[in-house]
Amino acid sequence: MYREVSEKLLQFLQKSPTAFHAVDNIRNRLLENDYVELNEGSSWQLEKGKKYFVTRNNSSIIAFNIGNQLDNYSYNIIAAHSDSPTYKIKENCDIQVNNQYLKLNTEGYGGMIDNTWFDRPLSVAGRVLVKQGDQFVTRLINIDRDLLMIPNVAIHMNRSVNDGYKYNRQVDLLPLFGGKDSKPGDFKALIAKELNVEEEAILGSDLFLYNRQPASIWGANNEFISAGHLDDLQCSFSAMEALLAGGNDRSINVMAIFDNEEVGSLTKQGADSTFLADTLSRLNAALGFNDEDLHRAIASSFMLSADNAHAVHPNHPEHTDVNNCVYMNEGVVIKSHAGQKYCSDGVSIAIFKDFAKKANVPVQFFANRSDKNGGSTLGNISQSHISLNSVDIGLPQLAMHSSYETAGIKDTYYMIQVMTELYNSHIEEIDSHNIKITK
Repeated sequence: MYREVSEKLLQFLQKSPTAFHAVDNIRNRLLENDYVELNEGSSWQLEKGKKYFVTRNNSSIIAFNIGNQLDNYSYNIIAAHSDSPTYKIKENCDIQVNNQYLKLNTEGYGGMIDNTWFDRPLSVAGRVLVKQGDQFVTRLINIDRDLLMIPNVAIHMNRSVNDGYKYNRQVDLLPLFGGKDSKPGDFKALIAKELNVEEEAILGSDLFLYNRQPASIWGANNEFISAGHLDDLQCSFSAMEALLAGGNDRSINVMAIFDNEEVGSLTKQGADSTFLADTLSRLNAALGFNDEDLHRAIASSFMLSADNAHAVHPNHPEHTDVNNCVYMNEGVVIKSHAGQKYCSDGVSIAIFKDFAKKANVPVQFFANRSDKNGGSTLGNISQSHISLNSVDIGLPQLAMHSSYETAGIKDTYYMIQVMTELYNSHIEEIDSHNIKITK
């Protein structure tokens, strides 16, 4: 069962080179399972017992299924993110070198490990805005072949490369696109050809590099998986699978996949936007409930903020806490931080541990070393707009923010099981000291 789930995950990752593709793949799975697509610019007509979703910017998606018995309803929410660190192609991208090379001008998106992008086949994917008549049409593109390379400088010319060399992204990280027969304008012409449109019809784009190395299952006992975008599409995939598998009549189950977590979430489609608050408010009104009902529901609601965690590194265990450290294939990670970089607290940890026990899923605990600052994630950002009990969780992985990351073959299965347990449950705040969870 672990391998079967992991193979499905890796297939999803291979088809999701950008956030736009990930959301489109989730959208298609939802449509196949009788979810109805909503438009933010249209009136919403919702019914109990039905399933819906809405996208924003084609890179974030919120889906929900509505119970039939909502007398004292609450929301079960799982949040993850669709984006990963990479390099974005600039608008004027052609750089010619000595009439012998054509390279592309890029800039970093997020905090990637730069040296993992050298000397491997890359390509380009994203979205393109095409003018058709009086409409601007979004087209997804994935140039599905080895197209680019970022070559290292030979050690004979850079003797310090193994001594802590600092890369300059405007100099060292620009990908080679073509040789002397290539000229400025060829990249845009290639995009137009791939889309079968005239170049003049292309008026905008968001295009990114991605690593072409195929996903892999490996290890002495096939215990590891490796691919690009494990952070955080592993959690996004798990949330999608759990939403399709779980449900209960007394709750509204919500899956929120946000874009732009890697650059701070301060966008219209990020976790720090109004997207989730807008959706819950409109959902509540469309079902005939009032503001008081919404506030009561949120008070009883629960959120899993799902973003991957750092496994102990086999060569550098000193980077992790002495006993709040995690390993691949040992279960779902609960993340906590005294300074509240993570939203977990005693209440939310207790509730999640109970879900994990019921789902027969092992749990691990992660905290940063007290002398190191870790990153933050979706939970506290979302909490600034929707305040509810939340726990930060994730799956252990190595080489986070590499172009090729590694995780355990068992852990995706574990995550789907515990997420499904949440979606099968109804949570009710009895009073400020008591919370009740039933099926």
